[in-house]
Amino acid sequence: MNAPALSSWSLPALRQRWQPRLPGLLLVGLVAAASLYLAELPWLQAHGLSALTVAIVAGIVVGNTFYPRLAPASAAGVGFSKHWLLRAGIVLYGLRLTFQDIGHVGVAGVLMDVLVVASTFGLACWLGVRVFKMEREAAMLIGAGSAICGAAAVMAAEPVVRGRAAQVTVAVSTVVVFGTVAMFLYPALYALVQAHGWLAMDAQQYGLFTGATVHEVAQVVAAGRAVSEPAADTAVITKMVRVMLLAPFLIALSLWLARGGKAAADGGKARIVVPWFAFGFVAVAGLNSLHLLPAGLQAALVQLDTVLLAMAMAALGLTTHVSALRQAGLKPLLLALILFGWLLFGGLAIHQGVLAVLG
Repeated sequence: MNAPALSSWSLPALRQRWQPRLPGLLLVGLVAAASLYLAELPWLQAHGLSALTVAIVAGIVVGNTFYPRLAPASAAGVGFSKHWLLRAGIVLYGLRLTFQDIGHVGVAGVLMDVLVVASTFGLACWLGVRVFKMEREAAMLIGAGSAICGAAAVMAAEPVVRGRAAQVTVAVSTVVVFGTVAMFLYPALYALVQAHGWLAMDAQQYGLFTGATVHEVAQVVAAGRAVSEPAADTAVITKMVRVMLLAPFLIALSLWLARGGKAAADGGKARIVVPWFAFGFVAVAGLNSLHLLPAGLQAALVQLDTVLLAMAMAALGLTTHVSALRQAGLKPLLLALILFGWLLFGGLAIHQGVLAVLG
């Protein structure tokens, strides 16, 4: 009875399964390694460009130059990276969070995060589908990236909404563009507001606002440190709580697509896509909250997670053609611009309202 199962783990079976994937894994690994190295350069760090951002850009460059000749031999490994390494990376992303982070920002910080995520994603779906007549998957991916945690949220949402590679890349590109703008704009606006006394906002409140509204973690760090270290600390913790909303967001999105949204498009057949990696993400965050892992092991696993996500982003870039980005047109950029405006001004209104109510 067990012979077939055992044979699947035999050396010939493993060789047969993994040998076709090795060229693609090697290629993706080389692109990711180069991206990790480049991301350590002071100029890129100062501008909040993370290894994930560099990896997808490098992947697009290689994908539109050398990769077409390598694709026949590399496709299996590249596809494996986009699918399985991404899910493993999202699970391990939980090692960057603890449930104690919630206590550091308090009820006000958590409520701000929830309101920003819900309003931004809802606005993206309404504007993208109803106003701009975009494909629902594209609007959702842009909304997820703007609302939660940038590129990681886009990649995590892709299996649930079943978006195409080009849609994922466009969504990630909008995060890079407007997150980078926010990284420079937020400190400048804070200095302007402080100089003219237009708004009562101290460094900690600025950190809450920044963490609740800026796209990527690296961009949050840069925008916070431009004001002060305490502002950066509060911003990062608020951002981490926002990242923690990724798992319940994916589960709720899957249920909504099955019961109302996607089911109608599929002729009324409800199909719930259970994002099991989201449960793994929460479980790993819970384990990390217990502080059972040695510091060295935890740091090593976080670095491994960065490598896995960089490989997934590189694989996405390799399979994205510039022509697909051109075909997307201005609508995704306009949608992301409006969402950026909402994060800035709507997010500020949410920030002030929550502080006024809760203190």
